[in-house]
Amino acid sequence: MKQALHRLSVSTRGRGLYEITAQVTRWLGEQKIATGVLTVFVQHTSASLVVQENADPDVVRDLNEFFARVVPDRAAWYRHTIEGDDDMSAHIRSALTHTSLSIPVASGRLTLGTWQGIYLFEHRSVPHTRSVILHLVGE
Repeated sequence: MKQALHRLSVSTRGRGLYEITAQVTRWLGEQKIATGVLTVFVQHTSASLVVQENADPDVVRDLNEFFARVVPDRAAWYRHTIEGDDDMSAHIRSALTHTSLSIPVASGRLTLGTWQGIYLFEHRSVPHTRSVILHLVGE
C-alpha cells in the first residue's frame, strides 16, 4: 500500500463555488498509484467541499441562491458575530455541506461521473486563500 499527501492552495474572490477538479486531477496524474481512494479535505470551518454538476453554470448559480435564502447573513439570533456579518452563516453553510470527500481512483483517474466536478464552496463574502489537503492511498 502506498500513500501520497499534498496541500492545494485555492484563492477565492469571495462567496461561491470554485471548481478544483483540474488541480486535483493534475496532482493525481503525477502519482504512481493506479487504484485507491483519494480523500479531499478542506482545513477551514467557513468553507466546504461538494461534488456537483460542472456542465451547466445555472447549477452553481442556483446553489448560491439556495444557500443565500436558507442561511442568510446577519440573522438576529446569531450570537457569534465578532468576525463579521457573514461569519456565522458561513459556519452553518459549512455544517450543512462537507469538509471532506472520498473519491475512488481507478487506472490512475478519479471515478467521477460525466457531469461531476469537485468544488471548494467558499462561504465568506471576502476573498480568502483556502488549504485543501489531498491524501491518496492505494496501489
